Amino acid sequence: MKTKITKKQQRKKPQQRRRRQGRKVFPQFIGKVQMTREGFAFVIIEDEQEDVFVRASKTRGALNGDTVRVAVTSEGRSKARSERASRREGEIVDIIERSTKPFVGIFHMVGASAWVLMQSRNMPYDIEVDPAQAEEMGAQQGFKVSALVDRWDRGDNCPRGHIVDVLGEPGDNDTEMHAILAEFNLPYRFEPEVENAADKISEKIKKTDLKGRKDFRDVLTFTIDPSDAKDFDDALSFRALPDGNYEVGVHIADVSWYVRPGTPVDKEAQERGTSVYLVDRTVPMLPEKLCNKLCSLRPHEDKLTFSAVFVITPDAKVRKKWIGRTVINSDWRLDYDQAQAVIKAEGTDEQIASSTGFSASLVEAIRTTNALAMILKGRRRKAGAIDFDRPEMKVRCDVSGRPVEIYQKHSFEANWLIEEFMLLANRSVAEFVSGTGKTFVYRIHDMPNLEKLEGLRNFAKGFGYKMEKDPTGAKSAVIINKLLSESDGKPEAAPFKEIALRSMAKAKYSTDNIGHFGLAFADYTHFTSPIRRYPDLMVHRLLAGYLENGKSEDKDYYQEQCDHASVRENVAADAERTSVKYKLVEYMQEHLGEEYDGHISGLTEWGMYVEIEPTHIEGMVSLREIKTDFFVFEEEKYLLRGRRTHKVYRLGDPVRIRVSRANLDQRLLDFELVVD
Repeated sequence: MKTKITKKQQRKKPQQRRRRQGRKVFPQFIGKVQMTREGFAFVIIEDEQEDVFVRASKTRGALNGDTVRVAVTSEGRSKARSERASRREGEIVDIIERSTKPFVGIFHMVGASAWVLMQSRNMPYDIEVDPAQAEEMGAQQGFKVSALVDRWDRGDNCPRGHIVDVLGEPGDNDTEMHAILAEFNLPYRFEPEVENAADKISEKIKKTDLKGRKDFRDVLTFTIDPSDAKDFDDALSFRALPDGNYEVGVHIADVSWYVRPGTPVDKEAQERGTSVYLVDRTVPMLPEKLCNKLCSLRPHEDKLTFSAVFVITPDAKVRKKWIGRTVINSDWRLDYDQAQAVIKAEGTDEQIASSTGFSASLVEAIRTTNALAMILKGRRRKAGAIDFDRPEMKVRCDVSGRPVEIYQKHSFEANWLIEEFMLLANRSVAEFVSGTGKTFVYRIHDMPNLEKLEGLRNFAKGFGYKMEKDPTGAKSAVIINKLLSESDGKPEAAPFKEIALRSMAKAKYSTDNIGHFGLAFADYTHFTSPIRRYPDLMVHRLLAGYLENGKSEDKDYYQEQCDHASVRENVAADAERTSVKYKLVEYMQEHLGEEYDGHISGLTEWGMYVEIEPTHIEGMVSLREIKTDFFVFEEEKYLLRGRRTHKVYRLGDPVRIRVSRANLDQRLLDFELVVD
């Protein structure tokens, strides 16, 4: 049964609600269920560091993603034992709200009955569905479908639900990618109403559109994006000034000019929150006409933009800044490799221009803005910004979607050039509004978890590193950067980065400005990507109003939108990681039985996770499969210790593994430890 409660009630202290059992009183919490294939669950509670373990017999019909009330019946035992032994345990006492995320499985009929057979890691029960409704949806025997649970009555063997979508034949690339989108409740198409509304937006720039805009069409302007990019939402303009300083403009597509509040396009963008980048496709926030045409800053076309323009000295000090609406006409469209070639080339601007085919003025602009960006980057690091500098894993697929190559994508000066000026624009816009005290959308990042940092300190101590004590967390960034710098290039550097990352809070959107810890900025927002992020669109609208001396907007409304955008961002990131994981497992199906060198990337009470080199594909070695000893996880020390041999495996240790299984349905790789 569902019990409706308000958000205010959900935020009440857990001690305000207690459950009596005999003479005992158990504290209750409201949280979200994270279920396992075995049927037991963990209830994740907001603002609580520790979750609550719930045995399968005490879940009371709750399923993955449900919001529930859980009573904590045991506070756990000593942390010197295994992870589960130290967990709080409880039982679910009420299902507050069923998840709206569908479950994906295989449609199966036997006689007059129909089920969706589950293959998911977080759904241990099949779902019974109405055969007539399934037939109406076009479900066929053996097809992959998505289904929602409607109810699970007491006495029923399994939950009952209905089919939401028929995805296609298992194994087909489109089917599997659509299955991932369905699993995270993400759309893979626009409704006709939204497409039609976008098509009606005029492509012609009228004189009235230019009123009040600064004209940058005669200023050298260029874009730098990935080679396969279709939407270009930011551009840089450059000109040398007579006094020896430089004017650098950061120009962002003025999506807010075309997408007005309350329209079908706006409502859909608001609901989506962000574009989603799966391994082989993009699910855009806006229809193609807007993101790839009308709002894309394509070369040699007049485009309406929102800009932050800076007068900068040769040593990267900002002397003046201006923020407002503009019109541009980009002269050059470069990819990162082309820009990097200019940055690394030797010779005069004219010589480099001759060898690359670009103009000498463009070469000057790229080399100068790169020099400024490197100074800005160094200044941020000195102020305490944390740069983990981790390469991104990429999968190259053939035309059919089959993965053919796994590689790492590294960032170089050309990437940093764009990044630094986007950061400068985002910070400057936030500073402009924060001083007014008016409602605004900020990108915030809280300080790290001090207990987890203490774990990093203890772990680093085992390698001979001494981290300064910092009870308040005020110097955390300096301390972390010092450790990462001292360990750079050494085997322990990777686990240090991993543990430091785990200690970090998640960045999110908020109307309450607490600054951005990771970037070392007191004021920060997202202004630079309104084509693919709805918060940036909100920022543009608020900024436009405040530049016209408009009154402060409703804070409660914008906080609600910030919360929604943060959730959608996390959902999109999970879907993107899942699509990559699927392709990695698919790729490794061709490498069963092969051996690889790797390093331990994670440790739990049930196994060790190993990243194989050089691709960093991750799989798990189950502790049950290690026959040489019985290993116990010592959480505080980030290690496994053998009871008989006292053999120790630490985070970051090199190991050799054999690929034993590749489970596409659950997107899992199983490794065996190769022991000499």
